[in-house]
Amino acid sequence: MEAAPLPDNEDERLAELLSYDVLDTEAEQLFDDLTTLASQICDTPIALISLIDPDRQWFKSRVGLDAEETSREIAFCSQAMQLVRFAPLIASPVNSQRAKKRRYKR
Repeated sequence: MEAAPLPDNEDERLAELLSYDVLDTEAEQLFDDLTTLASQICDTPIALISLIDPDRQWFKSRVGLDAEETSREIAFCSQAMQLVRFAPLIASPVNSQRAKKRRYKR
């Protein structure tokens, strides 16, 4: 699979992400509540709050997926980052050709 190119603002994006000091922190009920709510509202078996660092997609919160992270190269969100700059994103891979090629294990 072809890895997503880095966003034009990658240095700025990573600096902002790291300033939050949230990577590799423990689960938090507020995030888990939001993830559960998103899964229910969107009627999807999997919902994630994911953050993309230089090497991986890390899940701050997850519903319906056991993995705690994936490599950045296979991260659906790496592709979605090409579409927006610093905006909250709810991405649905349902109709994505790229997502159809990948099988996430619950």
